[in-house]
Amino acid sequence: MSTYGTAAETVLDALGDGTRRTIVQRLRSHGPLAVGELADTLPVSRPAVSQHLKVLKSAGLVSDRAAGTRRLYAVDPQGFEVARAYLEELWTDSLHSFKAFVEGDQS
Repeated sequence: MSTYGTAAETVLDALGDGTRRTIVQRLRSHGPLAVGELADTLPVSRPAVSQHLKVLKSAGLVSDRAAGTRRLYAVDPQGFEVARAYLEELWTDSLHSFKAFVEGDQS
C-alpha cells in the first residue's frame, strides 16, 4: 500500500459503506447532529447509526462532543486529510506511469 498504510486503509474501509457515506454527507451539509437526528433520515435504527458513527469516529472521520444529554457528531476535516493524501499519491503515481509510458512509446 502507500506510505499512509493502515490509516488510509481504515479511512477507505470506513467510507466503503453507503450508510456511512450518507452519514458523512449529512454531517457535511447540516453541521453537527445527534444520533436521533441522523437516524430520522436514514433507513436504519438508532443503534445501527451509533455503530456506523463508532466506525467513522475510530477512523478519525467524525468527532463528537457533549451537548446537554446528547452527543453531537461532526465531520473531522483532519481525518479526511489521510484520504486526500492517499488519493493524491495514487494520482501522482498514475501520472508518472503514464508519462513513462508515453515517453517510452516515442523512442
